Amino acid sequence: MRQVRFKSGEKSKRKTKKQETKQEKNKEKKRKMDTTCIKSLAIAAGCGFAAGVVLTALVCRLKCRYKAHGAKGGDRRQGRKPERIQKLHPAPADGSVEIYVGNLSYEMNDEQLNKEFAAFGQVNSARIIVNRFNGRSKGFGFVHMPNRAEAEAAIKALNDKEILGRRLKCNEAKNVEA
Repeated sequence: MRQVRFKSGEKSKRKTKKQETKQEKNKEKKRKMDTTCIKSLAIAAGCGFAAGVVLTALVCRLKCRYKAHGAKGGDRRQGRKPERIQKLHPAPADGSVEIYVGNLSYEMNDEQLNKEFAAFGQVNSARIIVNRFNGRSKGFGFVHMPNRAEAEAAIKALNDKEILGRRLKCNEAKNVEA
């Protein structure tokens, strides 16, 4: 083992040869990936400016997105959090209403939820959000109703109503606009 020295006052850390060789291999891979970007830029220069920029971006994205730019695992190791991808859910354009239904019983299914809201008017869809790994309900869902007046009546009547031992929380869904 080799001892690495730091400034005075700091403790010295020991690195094994295995760790050192692993770091050197990673640096070499990074260098190779960076040269891929440079090569693609040189090739793209012959295509014209606009096409060259697009081609370079595509090649860089495909070849070295994770390794050279540290986009996947490198961010966490360096103390940075990875960017969250926000799914956009646009507001219905036809005047219909999307209703958020929270605090659902885990035993409730889509048909039961549809039946509860169908008493107040037409329901286009009723879906309960489930965990994609085990298929179990997350305890909330969404109901889509085409008529605003019927939807508001359903929200008013079902908010704080106890169904299957739990008090529902109903309100108009907050849609994310782009």
